Amino acid sequence: MDWYLFAGLIYTGLIVFVCFRILYDIDSTTKTFAYLLVVIFLPVIGMLIYFAVGANYRKAKLYSKKIVRDNSLMIEIRDRIYHESEKTLDTGEHEVKSHKKLARMLLNDSSPLTGNNEVKLLLNGECKFPEVLQALKEAKHHIHIEYYIFEDDNIGNQIKNILIQKAAEGVKVRFIYDDFGSRSIRTTFADELNKAGVEAFPFYKIFFIALSNRTNYRNHRKIIVIDGCTGFVGGINVSDRYINGAGAQQVFWRDTHVMIKGPGVYYLQYLFICDWNFSSGTHLKLEDDFFCSVKGKKGNAIVQIAASGPDSDRPTIMFSLIETIGMAQEEILITSPYFIPGDSILDALCVAALSGVKVKLLVPDKSDSALVNAAARSYYGSVLDAGAEVYLYKKGFVHAKTMVADGQLAIVGTANMDHRSFELNFEVNSMIYDTKVAQQLRDAFFDDIKDAVKINPNTWEKRGLIKQLPEKLCRLLSPLL
Repeated sequence: MDWYLFAGLIYTGLIVFVCFRILYDIDSTTKTFAYLLVVIFLPVIGMLIYFAVGANYRKAKLYSKKIVRDNSLMIEIRDRIYHESEKTLDTGEHEVKSHKKLARMLLNDSSPLTGNNEVKLLLNGECKFPEVLQALKEAKHHIHIEYYIFEDDNIGNQIKNILIQKAAEGVKVRFIYDDFGSRSIRTTFADELNKAGVEAFPFYKIFFIALSNRTNYRNHRKIIVIDGCTGFVGGINVSDRYINGAGAQQVFWRDTHVMIKGPGVYYLQYLFICDWNFSSGTHLKLEDDFFCSVKGKKGNAIVQIAASGPDSDRPTIMFSLIETIGMAQEEILITSPYFIPGDSILDALCVAALSGVKVKLLVPDKSDSALVNAAARSYYGSVLDAGAEVYLYKKGFVHAKTMVADGQLAIVGTANMDHRSFELNFEVNSMIYDTKVAQQLRDAFFDDIKDAVKINPNTWEKRGLIKQLPEKLCRLLSPLL
């Protein structure tokens, strides 16, 4: 009995210690409450869950951008492009003037506002990958590529072969792959790249001992930068399943990416170099050829990049979405595969809808995670009650992460509308102040809802309590998802 008493006291002490750590470590009331429930009501397992996916390692930044930020060449280029940013902000097009507060907020977060960009919207893998393959083949100086998921399949090997070929031609090729998302290329595939002259490194390599927190903080970015002037960013990973009609592809995969040509690529390059220095353990020597000249006019689109992650001072992407929603005057169109918005985004959407803004949300009818799908469905009632419209995509799986505001601002990126993207993962979104691109994305949204079912608010509200119960329970865990 003495041993039982001793063990009980030890366990109680651990519970108290972990609960105090949760209270001091986490700022969100909802998330704090969720983790306290898990730790208290799931003996031992609850503590393991907290340290595996909940402990806030964000405050102790995973790496520093100081070396890149303080480089003399970077300072010179940054000052030059920031000067152009101020001119664009003051004399820019109507799209920028309508979102001046948003542009200023991101500029204050070190993201330049760049004009003279050519932006091409790429819908689904079958549109993206031909452009990527062609751009890679045309590389002259360098190729920088980083992906969350890069698979050892047909398209993955096509890109690998081009990277090897370009390295043989003298083009410098640097490749970052997420060690968790790209598990299939961690050994033979990556070794083949390195032996052929491609510098390939995993992002935040996973070791069994450090499995808990390292699995939690992942590089969810999908970035390609070619010769400093051509960039790709969006939701489409490198995998055959993103290409509809390719081989074993069975589920229709709806996703969105963009190709940017011009100085808008500058900040994508900056992010890559920061990630490279962290992943490779080296300090990349910066060159003028890494950055596109602001003098070259590629097109008419104004582009800004929003990025955040465990290395950020603040959740910049979440702030940018809140600001975009708050500034909308007429219409907000959102596509998200995982809609677990949290209180801030949810309140912003409800306020917009109640203010007369047309808010339309496109989400999957069935997610690739039953738990996430149930949690997401628990949020639909709130936005429906405020007057927003929710559409369930039926054709396949919608994986795009996009927003269109007032037909003037288009947002295409890697960040889902959930806690993991806002707080845990390294993410990046492109903010495109251009009516032409925004209208193309708007047209794509309305094409997509033709393959969706609109939720009837009255029918949704009258669903039985038994049907709602799993959703309510999963919502309690939403800060953990």
